[in-house]
Amino acid sequence: MIKSSEWQLIPLRRVMKSAQSGFASGARDVEGVIQLRMNNVTTDGTLDWTSFIRVPASEKQLDKYRLRRGDVLFNSTNSPNLVGKTAMFVGYTEPVVFSNHFVRLRVDDTKLEPRYLACWLTYRQQQRFFESICTQWVNQAAVRKDDLLSLQLPLPPLPEQKRIAAILAKADRLRRLRRYARDLSDTYLQSVFLEMFGDPVSNPMGWPTAEIQEITESLDQRRIPIEASIRKFRRGEYPYYGASGIIDYIDDYIFDEETLLVAEDGANLRARVTPIAFKVSGKYWVNNHAHVLRMTERVNIDFLCQVLNATDLEPYVTGTAQPKLTATKLKRISVILPPVPLQQHFAHIVHKFERLRAQQREAERQAEHLFQTLLHRAFRGEL
Repeated sequence: MIKSSEWQLIPLRRVMKSAQSGFASGARDVEGVIQLRMNNVTTDGTLDWTSFIRVPASEKQLDKYRLRRGDVLFNSTNSPNLVGKTAMFVGYTEPVVFSNHFVRLRVDDTKLEPRYLACWLTYRQQQRFFESICTQWVNQAAVRKDDLLSLQLPLPPLPEQKRIAAILAKADRLRRLRRYARDLSDTYLQSVFLEMFGDPVSNPMGWPTAEIQEITESLDQRRIPIEASIRKFRRGEYPYYGASGIIDYIDDYIFDEETLLVAEDGANLRARVTPIAFKVSGKYWVNNHAHVLRMTERVNIDFLCQVLNATDLEPYVTGTAQPKLTATKLKRISVILPPVPLQQHFAHIVHKFERLRAQQREAERQAEHLFQTLLHRAFRGEL
């Protein structure tokens, strides 16, 4: 290992073969070429292929803007906190070009390892360095190409660059594996639920049904009115749901039991990008943005939570600009009601799954911490 004090500081332009800005295209073509855009580069230095566009491109454009393995994409235009996102292109199954929001850095590989450069630029972006040097205007920011190429790059000898890049690549693979494991488990409970009970809307298994008011008790009268919650807003001992922050202890409104919270308003009631119902235990407060339900002996809380998050609420939601699920509408929602022992069996699976998810989250946190630690040590010459 060579000490960082012995590394050279080299202007980035001296180790570049080229620095090419991409091209803009408002047109779309389902048979066109893939064009990478801002959303395709993440803040942790990876390429996201889950969603991309295709654009028409001439042979001349393809020749000029096509990415090669080892090209480093620098996101030169974005919002101030995202400008500077960087990723190295490692190849794809078909030609790929890039938009005018990027500068493609093609290195002189006799002097610079591209993976090392990509990691260094990601490191500087996470330090918010590019936010400090960019030109800003109305929610948009840009790093000028000349400013980028003038950056002083800490440059150890090429073998040392490759060693550092290899260590960071191993740590990166580990955190990707941890994320992949979590992603694979995302739909597990839904799959188990459908296998055990079928679709809760079409009810192919013919389960009995009941309205929410028949199987739960509403505790909405114990919520904290929003005006009171704002007036009492300050640090306190227990969690406060429905708005950010913690408030002081209020005897009349505190909950100390297992309940189900259901969103009362918000666009998510229709979009359903996140769950609208979740289980809460322990002491806490709730304001009037969430309904509070206590279970009766006829229904298991984990089962009902899954059912509500899988139910189409459109017939029960009112309003357009601010969708709302009123207490009256919530009470009338009809849900399937299998035998309680079967609900409890599903709840047992939920509890085992939650323990697994907790382990996955911790493993992912540790892998991310390891990568970030190595990333910071790498450019201090401590690897």
